[in-house]
Amino acid sequence: MAEDFADEAPAPAGRVTRLGVLAYAVAAVVVVLDQLSKFWILDVIHLPANSPVRVLPIFQLTMVWNPGVSFGMLRADTAAGKWLLVAFALAIVAALAVWARRMTRPLLAVAVGLMLGGALGNNLIDRVRFGAVADFLDFHGLYFPWVFNLADSAITVGVVLLLLDSFLGSKPRAAT
Repeated sequence: MAEDFADEAPAPAGRVTRLGVLAYAVAAVVVVLDQLSKFWILDVIHLPANSPVRVLPIFQLTMVWNPGVSFGMLRADTAAGKWLLVAFALAIVAALAVWARRMTRPLLAVAVGLMLGGALGNNLIDRVRFGAVADFLDFHGLYFPWVFNLADSAITVGVVLLLLDSFLGSKPRAAT
């Protein structure tokens, strides 16, 4: 099984590698889990009306609508700004989706899948549906100042895995 996901040759033009399929599957799981968590937060427990909800001494659910990019930077408070961020996110999603097709290393496939799913969940679906990103995970007790969501977590873990993959690189192939 492990050798099934060893470095593989790039797919022929127009085809997706097996690891590309893995990247797309990871992205799909991230989008589904992210949107289900937001459905639960918004439509089941009605967090906007009940915020904050203490869960643990170091963790609470706090509703924050983020009209900007990461950590509220580059706020897009106007309709034009929102659609500009949607267009930018669409370009990133398209680039990640094209890159995912050619995955040849498992760690890289998971990293790209996490980033792709997070970008779809946050930057496209939320911005089109709500005009902002729904953030609600608040680890205030750990002195972590930002409120975030599952898609943010997926993007962050994806970037860390991408960096790890770049340091590990692929094994050199034996000459034949």
